[in-house]
Amino acid sequence: MKIAIVSDSHDRGQQLAQAISSARDAAAEAVIHCGDVIGVKTLSLSLQLGLPMHVIHGNNLGDLIALAKTAYDSGGKLNYHGRDADIVLHNRRIFATHYPHYGQAMACTGDYDLVCCGHSHAASVISQVNVKGGNTWLVNPGTVAGIGANAATWILADLAEMRFSIYELNL
Repeated sequence: MKIAIVSDSHDRGQQLAQAISSARDAAAEAVIHCGDVIGVKTLSLSLQLGLPMHVIHGNNLGDLIALAKTAYDSGGKLNYHGRDADIVLHNRRIFATHYPHYGQAMACTGDYDLVCCGHSHAASVISQVNVKGGNTWLVNPGTVAGIGANAATWILADLAEMRFSIYELNL
């Protein structure tokens, strides 16, 4: 199973939809958004693409009630998890948070196969040593919005192979 991992869309719905469309074209079956969606309208174009989305809110909260209502009304396309998410996709335990330091801490527990985070706007893929004697993947897709001097990036993850590719949007 392949998934798109995105973060920090900051009200840039067009860029978010462009990344998810590219991921869908690459056979992605779901999306994890690591926070800072801000406005619920940011998700409207992406939801039309048909991939189920798992979304947390980050530090730029926006209207959480509207986000929860949109998730409720989405027929399962939008799963709003609140501050962080503990989900299973393709038999892989996945944790999503907005903050890199929290993500690193959760990766160190060894309880997850993959930990996704955002906030820094810098894309990275790290094999984090954990306390159980193994490694956990810690990935940050950067900012799909291309905020500041950062490129607009997202990650395509292959959960069967545990491979991660960072892609840059052409803005």
